[in-house]
Amino acid sequence: MSRIKDITDYLDELFPKETAEDYDNPGLMTGKRDQKVTGVVLSLDATSGAIMKCKQTGSNLLLTHHPLIFGGIDTVCEEDTNGLLLSAMIRNDITCYAAHTNLDKNSEYSNFVLARKLGAVPESVRELEGTSCGAYFELPSAVALGEYMKTIRDALDCSGVISINNAGNTFRKVFVQGGAFDEDSIPSVRDSGAELVVSGEIKHHVTLLLAHMGILSVIAGHNATERVFVENLMTVLQEKFKDVPFYYDEGHEHNIDFMVK
Repeated sequence: MSRIKDITDYLDELFPKETAEDYDNPGLMTGKRDQKVTGVVLSLDATSGAIMKCKQTGSNLLLTHHPLIFGGIDTVCEEDTNGLLLSAMIRNDITCYAAHTNLDKNSEYSNFVLARKLGAVPESVRELEGTSCGAYFELPSAVALGEYMKTIRDALDCSGVISINNAGNTFRKVFVQGGAFDEDSIPSVRDSGAELVVSGEIKHHVTLLLAHMGILSVIAGHNATERVFVENLMTVLQEKFKDVPFYYDEGHEHNIDFMVK
């Protein structure tokens, strides 16, 4: 039977912690590695719903993209939401492990997955030098922005997408960066000839700057653009650890009450 250490060691190989951004905090949040895995829940975030799914399925490992302990934490008081979540995992012997910007940096498991989801011609997908992460790709043919926004919405199963640009504009060359768009990527995106940037979050003044450069932009939601990373990782882990049951939490359920009863 696989142990938690087997899975986290494998993730450390795929996504070395030293590749993470300085501000990040990937790795073990709670628990211990040296115990048998009873089940694994994958979720974008360590939410009350994800913890509840661990309890319901008898899983003792929660794998997330975003670290729960992030940017400093000064209390685990249960009157604080993060404190309550951490306490619930500790009480229920749930080990929580996060792979964040170190996962983002491994494009084959992050933005290349997103690019393929959004219709990329496979041989066109590549990284851009000078960007922290992301993927440049080309579509099979030029498409109107309004039409492609519908494609994004359907492909990512999100409630909607946003653009400040005219829906009639056409393009073929795309740069995609799941999560939040890194403004430092702009020079490389411009030099690549990309005609559209797709990301989960783009500041308004950045969308205007891109427009002045002749680059369209679409905001598709942080959650929607990174869920595909987690879904893909689950498939990879299922193939690697066939003796372990895996479950995916979509992040729709939030129920603090069950933890305080």
